[in-house]
Amino acid sequence: MKHVRHFPPSLFLNLLHVCLVQANYAPFFFDNGASSTNGNMALLNLSEDTPVGTYVYTLNGTDPEGDPVTYGMSFEPGSRSYFAIDAIYGNVTLIEELDREREDEIEVVVSISDGLSTVIRILVTDANDESPDFINTPYIVQVPENTSSGSSIFKVEAVDRDTGSGGSITYFLQNIRTNRFTIDRHSGVLRIKSGVTLDYEKSRTHFVTVVAKDGGGKLRGNNKIFSATTTVTINVEDVQDTPPMFIGTPYYGYVYEDTLAGSEVLSVVAIDGDRGKPNNIHYSLLNGSEESFEINNSTGAISVIKSPNQLKKEVYELKIQASEVSLEGDVTTSVFAMVTIRVVDLNNHPPTFYGENGLQNRFELTMYEHPPEGEILRGLKITVNDSDQGANAKFNLRLVGPGGIFRVVPQTVLNEAQVTVIVENSAAIDYEKFQVLTFKLLAIEVNTPEKFSSTADIVIRLLDTNDNVPKFSSEYYVTRIPENSPGGSNVVAVTATDPDSGLWGEVKYSIYGTGADLFLIHPSTGIIYTQPWATLDAEVISKYNFYVKAEDTEGKYSLAEVFITVLDVNDHSPEFNENIQEKTMIIGSPVKIEAIDQDAEEPNNIVDYSIMQADPANVFDIDQSTGEIKLKSYIRSLDIIHNITKNKDCIWSLVVQAKDRGSPSFSTTAVLKIDITEETLHKGPMAAFLMQTKDNPMKALGLLAGVMGVMVVITILISTAMFWRNKRSNKIMPVRRIIKKRNYQPRTIRTEWLKFRRSSNAAEKFVVEDDTNSLQNENCNNNIQVPPLPPTAPALPPPPVPRMNSPEWRVPTVSGSLSPKFINKQLKKKVPSNIHSALVSELKLKFEKRNAAMNHAHI
Repeated sequence: MKHVRHFPPSLFLNLLHVCLVQANYAPFFFDNGASSTNGNMALLNLSEDTPVGTYVYTLNGTDPEGDPVTYGMSFEPGSRSYFAIDAIYGNVTLIEELDREREDEIEVVVSISDGLSTVIRILVTDANDESPDFINTPYIVQVPENTSSGSSIFKVEAVDRDTGSGGSITYFLQNIRTNRFTIDRHSGVLRIKSGVTLDYEKSRTHFVTVVAKDGGGKLRGNNKIFSATTTVTINVEDVQDTPPMFIGTPYYGYVYEDTLAGSEVLSVVAIDGDRGKPNNIHYSLLNGSEESFEINNSTGAISVIKSPNQLKKEVYELKIQASEVSLEGDVTTSVFAMVTIRVVDLNNHPPTFYGENGLQNRFELTMYEHPPEGEILRGLKITVNDSDQGANAKFNLRLVGPGGIFRVVPQTVLNEAQVTVIVENSAAIDYEKFQVLTFKLLAIEVNTPEKFSSTADIVIRLLDTNDNVPKFSSEYYVTRIPENSPGGSNVVAVTATDPDSGLWGEVKYSIYGTGADLFLIHPSTGIIYTQPWATLDAEVISKYNFYVKAEDTEGKYSLAEVFITVLDVNDHSPEFNENIQEKTMIIGSPVKIEAIDQDAEEPNNIVDYSIMQADPANVFDIDQSTGEIKLKSYIRSLDIIHNITKNKDCIWSLVVQAKDRGSPSFSTTAVLKIDITEETLHKGPMAAFLMQTKDNPMKALGLLAGVMGVMVVITILISTAMFWRNKRSNKIMPVRRIIKKRNYQPRTIRTEWLKFRRSSNAAEKFVVEDDTNSLQNENCNNNIQVPPLPPTAPALPPPPVPRMNSPEWRVPTVSGSLSPKFINKQLKKKVPSNIHSALVSELKLKFEKRNAAMNHAHI
C-alpha cells in the first residue's frame, strides 16, 4: 500500500489579532501527538488510497472564556482543495483523490474563531535543518546481573526542533550483532536482548552506542537526514547468585618420612563466585582423614596430626567442603573438593650390589670362549637392592662395555632382584680378540630427582679353544725361477698363521699335486725349494702348479695354490741344418738359409743373420730377420756376373753367421755355396720375340692377353656346341672325369719345360723343347686364368688328354727372366722364399737328368 505524507510538520504562526471586547482572549487549538486524530492537524499522515469521503481528522480547540468556537480551512489559490470541514464540529473529510506520485505534501490553512477573535494557523513545510540532540546525558545505568532477558533497563531521549518528518526521530544501536542489548526504534527504550543474561563475574560494564536519526524533510527539492550518537554505560550489579569455587585444583599433598606431627601439608583456597560483595568462606573436612589430618576452618590449611611412621596408608583421599557464610552468619551455598595426600618415603638410599658374602662391587668369572648364545653365566651370583620405598626404590640395570655381547636381566627392578647375565653374541666372545672382558654393571634410579646410582665391576677371563684354522697370507703364490738354478734352490716362502694359542697355533706345511714332484717344502718355515736332483728346463716345462697345505695339530687345515714359472736362460746357440750348404740361385730370386735356436723365450730364441765373408765380396745382401740372400739389385743377368768374375762356373761362396739376441749372445756360422743360373728358352720365333721385348715387358703382357682372349673365345664356342648337342639328344650320357692326383706345386711361373743353355747369342737362350711331362703339366697348371663364363653358357668339358706321340706342342709363355723387374715383384708378392729354394733344387735335379739323357753339357 502506498502512503502519502500529508501535511508535513509545519511551523504554526500566531497572527496578530485585535480584541474588540476587553478581557476577551483568543481561542486556541489543542496540541496533538504524532498519531493523534484530534487536535491541530499538524502531524497528519494519510495513505494515498484513502477513499474520497472518508472522515480523516477532527480539528479541536477551545476558547478561554468558554465561548463556542467554529473551524475553518482554506487552501493556497490555484491549488486543489482536498478537504472539507464541518465548521461546528471540526470534522475534516477527504473530498479529492490522493496521488502521492503527483503530490506527496498538501499545504492547508486552518483557523479557529470564537466569533470575536479568529486564530489562523498556517501549515508551512519545514526544511530539515536541525540535528537530533540527546537530552539528559550522560547515560549511566545500573542493572542487577539477575535481570531477566528482554527486560527494559533504560530509555534514551533525543529531540529535534524540526517539525514534520524532519522532527521525527528513530533510534538504533551500532554493532547490533555483537551487542547484548536492543532498542525500540521509536521510543528509545533499551532492553536486554532475548536469550541473553548478564553476569557480573564475566563482565561488569557494557558500553552501548545509540544513534538517533531524524526522518529528513523536503523543501524546494532538498532532502537532508541528520543523526546524533551517544554512549550508554551499563554497569552490572553483583547479586548473591553464584556459589563459591575452589581454585588451584586438583589438590595434591605429600607427607615425607621426616615430616613432624602438626606440620601443614597444603592449603585449599575457595572464593565466593559473587565478586562484588563476596561472603566469607568456611572450610570443613568431611571424611577420609582417618583422624590423621585436620583443616583450618578459616584459612583452609590442612595439617598432619600424626607422625609419618604412624600413618597406615600410603595415599589418603580427603573430602573438603567450602561454604559461603552471610553477614548474618547463615550458610548459603557450598562446594566440595578432593585432596590427595601421599605419604612419601625420602630417597636417601642408592641401589646396592651384594654377593654371596655380603656387600660386593667386583665380580669375576673364568669361562671358555664362544659359549652358546642364550647361556646364563651361572658363576656370577649378584643381588641388587634399594632400601627406599615406592618410586624411590625403582631403578634400571644395564651393562656398560663392549656392546651386544651380554645382556642383563631384569632391566627394571623395584626394591630387590637377582641379576642374571646372558650370552647374546657368542662370536664376539673370542679369546684371540680379548683374553679378558670387563664390564660395568650400572644401577640408576628411574623417577627420582636425585637419580642415585651405583656400579659393580664384572671381569670375565676367557680360556682358549681350537676354533681357528690356519690361514695363508694369500690364496695364490706366484713366483719365477731361472732354469739354470741348481738343485735345492729356494723358490718361494708361503706363510700361514693360526691365531689359536699353544699347540693349536702351531702350523705344519706340506705340498701335493701333479706339479709338485720337483719341489719340497720345509714343514715349519713354509719355504719351498727344488729337489736336490732336480734340473729345470724351460724348453721342456716352463709352468708348474701345485697346492700347499697348512695344518694344525688337530688336523684343521687350509690350502693355497702355487704357480711357478721357469725363466728361460740363453743356453742354446742357433744351429744350421748343415754347416756347409749348397744352393742354386736363379737371377732375380733369393735363396734362404735358416738356423734354429732351441731356447724357449724371446729374445733368446730370436736369430739375426749376417754375411761374415763372401767371395766375391759386395755381391750379396742378406735379410737380417729371415735369412733370405739375394744378389745386389744391379746384377740382373749372367753377363753382368761374367763381368764381375772370370770364373765361368758361377759358383760363389758365403760365410753366414746366425746370432741370437740373448744375454750373453751365442752365434754359429755356416758356409753356403751358391750356384747362380739364369732361365733360358729354345731358339725360335718366340724366343726372338721375347728377346725383342726383353726391355719392354708391357708388349709381352699385351701378347699374353691376346692369346688368352683367343683361348677364351674358343672355349666358349666349344662349350656352346656341346650344350646344343646335349640338348638335342634324348639321352644325356654321364661324363666321366679322371682326376689324377698330383704333387702340390707352388703357384709360380712353371719352368720345368724351359732349358737353359750357354750361348753367346742372346736369342738362343730361350729354346722351347718337346716334353711330354711339360705338356701334361701345361694342361693342369693355373698360370692361364680364364675369365668367368656368361651365365647362360654350359659348364666346360674336361680338358683333352694330350697324346704321347703327338707332334711338338708349343705354348707361348713369358719367362721370369725376360723382365727382371716384373719377376722380382711377382716373386716377392706371391711366393715365399723357402718355396723358391725348393723350386730351384727341383729344377736343378731335372736339368741334370735331362742333359745326361740328351748328352748335353751340364750348366
